Amino acid sequence: MTKTASRCSPEVRARAVRTVPEHQADRPSQWAAISSIAGKFGCTAETLRNRVRQAERDAGERPGLTSDERARLKALERENRELRQADGILRKASASFARAELDRRSRKRGCPSTRIVMNTGSNRAVLTWTEHRDINEVMLATALLNAYTGTALSWGD
Repeated sequence: MTKTASRCSPEVRARAVRTVPEHQADRPSQWAAISSIAGKFGCTAETLRNRVRQAERDAGERPGLTSDERARLKALERENRELRQADGILRKASASFARAELDRRSRKRGCPSTRIVMNTGSNRAVLTWTEHRDINEVMLATALLNAYTGTALSWGD
């Protein structure tokens, strides 16, 4: 959604908002005053109504966030979003560096292996990875084998 440029200056907007309470006594309702004034200032009645409501909130006559509070909230939400993005980038970079360090170590000493042993009575199945795997992958494989066979799986020999 793009914002269009306003046709009137901030001074004209402020004057239109100040004019509404002055003419409200002559009209049966605030909406009637807003409708008659909006055409004279070249804006829609709904736009002027929104500006009048915001001016009332800024003056403390109506509950809700003032313009300053709204701007502060918007800035804090933007800052929060940027910090979350930075946190995600740092987490990914940290994980990448950790993987690179593990790969470097495994190349030095030979590749570590991960084993899952499954005993089903007289049969024994051993799953062995000869390359580095994420512990979550190993846990998932263990859970899947356990669910499939209905037997207990153990780590090690």
